[in-house]
Amino acid sequence: MRLTRCVFDLTPDEAAAMPEKKGESIAWAVWHIARIEDLTMNMLVARKEQVFTPEIQRRIRAPVTDTGNALSQEEIRSFGKKVDFEALAAYRNEVGARTRSIVQALSPEDVKRPVEQSGLDAILAAGGVTGEKDSVWLLEYWGTKDVGGLLLMPATRHLMLHLNDCCKWKAMLRAK
Repeated sequence: MRLTRCVFDLTPDEAAAMPEKKGESIAWAVWHIARIEDLTMNMLVARKEQVFTPEIQRRIRAPVTDTGNALSQEEIRSFGKKVDFEALAAYRNEVGARTRSIVQALSPEDVKRPVEQSGLDAILAAGGVTGEKDSVWLLEYWGTKDVGGLLLMPATRHLMLHLNDCCKWKAMLRAK
């Protein structure tokens, strides 16, 4: 299912809203899942360039390039108000399409391949994570995985967890 089918009818205010006192917004969650999937599937699994480019960042109007793990509540709130949610959804859909093609091309031997340090270094150099502890820990976590582990988390489980939150938050926002 394309992301636009899940959240296509959100207004910019709904996408930016933080429906719970502490937490995230739908815009942040879409950014977060797209960035993590883009970094891990492209740079670690396929060992290629990520989908994200300076042009995509400009279109989305994203103030950051990383996964958003270290953003404060206020930064998450500000992020949601700044981004172009339609452009963000398009980026998320492009990442998903690329992931599908990567997965289809994997061999059984590829699934057993460990994550390479060079890929982790490339993510840090590209600004996919920051040096802050709430961000940089991802490199250590991903470094313990093989390709099969990355297919399970983050490419599937992580995505489902956050999309479930988005559906819950959308229902909360619409119920008000």
